[in-house]
Amino acid sequence: MHSNPKVSKTPKARIYQPARSTMQAGLSKTKKWILDFEPSQEQYADPLMGWTGSANTLNQLRMTFPTLEEAISFAKTQGLDYEILPTHKPLMKPKNYTSNFLKRA
Repeated sequence: MHSNPKVSKTPKARIYQPARSTMQAGLSKTKKWILDFEPSQEQYADPLMGWTGSANTLNQLRMTFPTLEEAISFAKTQGLDYEILPTHKPLMKPKNYTSNFLKRA
């Protein structure tokens, strides 16, 4: 059998805006803010099924907020230690139709 280490009493929350996927052209799913929790213990493989498991259920929790201020307010009212992760902004290279036909050096 495996032994599970104790879960920390005050989990650290992460607040961030998700980056768009590589298959996504628009920015529709990147405007919300997400609050989730850092893993506080290692995961283990279930010997019977081979699935990955953990005794910490906070790893499954993910909340969305329309603004950063609402996410911070929620973390403060719940007494959570939190960290705001930097937002990733994609670099947009302007292109036009004629650049498809220009010779590249």
